[in-house]
Amino acid sequence: MAQRVRVLPLPRQQSFYPPTVRNPFVHPRRLSAGDKLRTVLLGIILLPLRAACIAFVLMLAWVFAAIATFRHPGKGSVPLKGWRRRMIQTALSCLTRTMFFVMGFRVKVKGKIASALEAPIFVAAPHSSFFDAIVSALTGMPSMVSRAENLSVPLFGTILSSLQPVSVSRQDPDSRKNTVTEITKRAVSGGQWPQILIFPEGTCTNRSCLITFKQGAFIPRVPVQPVLLRYPNRLDTVTWTWQGYSFKELCLMTLCQPFTRVEVEFLPVHVPTEEEKNDPILFANRVRQTMATALNVPVTDHTFEDCRLMISAGQLTLPMEAGLVEFTKISKKLNLKWNHVREQLDTFAAIASASKGGRIGIEEFAEYLKLPISDVLKELFLLFDRNGDGTIDFREYVIGLSILCNPANTEETIQMAFKLFDMDDDGTISEDECACIIQSALGVPELDVSKLFKEIDADETGQLSYDEFKDFALKHPEYAKLFTTYLELQRYQLRMAEEGDIQSPEAKHTPVRKSTVPGSETPPTARNKVHPEGSEEDNSSTSDKKDD
Repeated sequence: MAQRVRVLPLPRQQSFYPPTVRNPFVHPRRLSAGDKLRTVLLGIILLPLRAACIAFVLMLAWVFAAIATFRHPGKGSVPLKGWRRRMIQTALSCLTRTMFFVMGFRVKVKGKIASALEAPIFVAAPHSSFFDAIVSALTGMPSMVSRAENLSVPLFGTILSSLQPVSVSRQDPDSRKNTVTEITKRAVSGGQWPQILIFPEGTCTNRSCLITFKQGAFIPRVPVQPVLLRYPNRLDTVTWTWQGYSFKELCLMTLCQPFTRVEVEFLPVHVPTEEEKNDPILFANRVRQTMATALNVPVTDHTFEDCRLMISAGQLTLPMEAGLVEFTKISKKLNLKWNHVREQLDTFAAIASASKGGRIGIEEFAEYLKLPISDVLKELFLLFDRNGDGTIDFREYVIGLSILCNPANTEETIQMAFKLFDMDDDGTISEDECACIIQSALGVPELDVSKLFKEIDADETGQLSYDEFKDFALKHPEYAKLFTTYLELQRYQLRMAEEGDIQSPEAKHTPVRKSTVPGSETPPTARNKVHPEGSEEDNSSTSDKKDD
């Protein structure tokens, strides 16, 4: 009778699918030879003239800012009022517009700007450049969130202080909490403080999507006005990302262009519902979706932490895109911290170092586990390979460890595996015992397991204690899933043998041992196991990990 092929159903949650935008944090250099020549020729005339005008405007702005803040009590803790505030709103706003005009910016404004009582907070996106500050000039110079160190910068520090920014201090461990408290205090002041301009993405992107919005602008539970930014230019000299043109290069190229178009659109004020007031994440996501729809771009769950992982991937000689995992989604669904994911990136880089493109193939996977390619290993690899392209990227690796390996790597599983390997029940595992079980499990009688055994044998005694076995298992959770996959394969083949379709090849090689679970004749069913087609699945849990 023909052998029945085991088909593994691999349900995949839609929420774990990779984003449509591969990397929103890079901007390729695309200046042609003609663009470079034109930039140089125009720059000979435009650059010195514009630089001189900008310096003059900045000096005037500094004078007005110094006057407005002269002998003002409170130093940022008390709002500017009366003539001081009017001077900032009129003089500095006019000078800022003049400066952008001198730099060659042609601004097109759409929509109506809300008053402080209508919307205490502006949320602007996509944030792609330091030139996005043009929104400040259009909205009457609102306050912004800024690092405390910026206030001490000559010239710019005085101008920034006049805007009464919400200061963030890196030295203060409660800085994030204090920032949110200050934003809330100002937002509910009833117009006593200036409006607040916030870029909720928290970092610059290439405008290909809207990444995760930080909650700071939405915790105060007040209406916000979404502000859209577009730069419809043939030559993009404004996009400032983590990989691309530097700050100085963008400034020089922009000042050497005849003009630079920018569109600023003010959408209707978003008044939060009671549900949104009680859930700032929901509030932020709905505002983001409204803005994404107006911009006709997708939304992704990337965040600043993805930038940090991307940079770390580059330092580990991986493609920078390898570090992008949509940290917001992964951390929330799998309960992962950034430091833990960063450690997993080191392990992934060590495995993928021999491959091209920063992805793990079946050969690298087998080499890392110090095991040959076998049916059991292929099944484990298939579980990691979520999109079925024959490779494992870092995102798939993180999800696989969290959903497949770590849940299987329990004390019960480790004890079960140790008893299975300890064939003479003397409390230790010899190299022969280790080889016998692994050779039988993988169906490779001549397999040399000496390298793997030496790696587990930390004290080099030639015998593995339970503590050594457990320590290795906890550091390498892939083996736990490999072990439970083997047990499930054996269980499946025994069932097929009982049905008379096939005879389990494992029965010819695997040593006959009593079950590790009292009263059971068959190997125990592993947690988080792979189910054969037609078997009943445990639907008792509806968590993301179980459903996946």
